[in-house]
Amino acid sequence: MRGRITTHVLDLAGGKPVIGISIELWYLGEITGAEQAPRLMGAYKTNNDGRMDQPLLEGDEVQPGVYELIFAAGEYFGRMEHLSALSDSLFDFIPIRFRIRDASEHYHVPLLVAPGGYSTYRGS
Repeated sequence: MRGRITTHVLDLAGGKPVIGISIELWYLGEITGAEQAPRLMGAYKTNNDGRMDQPLLEGDEVQPGVYELIFAAGEYFGRMEHLSALSDSLFDFIPIRFRIRDASEHYHVPLLVAPGGYSTYRGS
């Protein structure tokens, strides 16, 4: 079985996928606790469905350890016409840190955003 990391982003205020939000995926290190310099694994933008066209990482690229997705929410909300007065989002960048123990599994980490809050969960 091949591991993979995926995400998608939905705009709760607009009721639609988030198109063109910038996302970075960082590898922060192994679970052992030994200090490592964070490593940028990739930078992405969501498609018309609020997803990437392929996994962020897959196969041998996925290693056990701690990862962080950083979503540029302020950039996205700054260009949303349907929010007008709400376009000044409280959240500029939304970091989601998660741990991979079994690199053969699928880790789907979606983000649901609104100008005043956000939510995430482990999807399928």
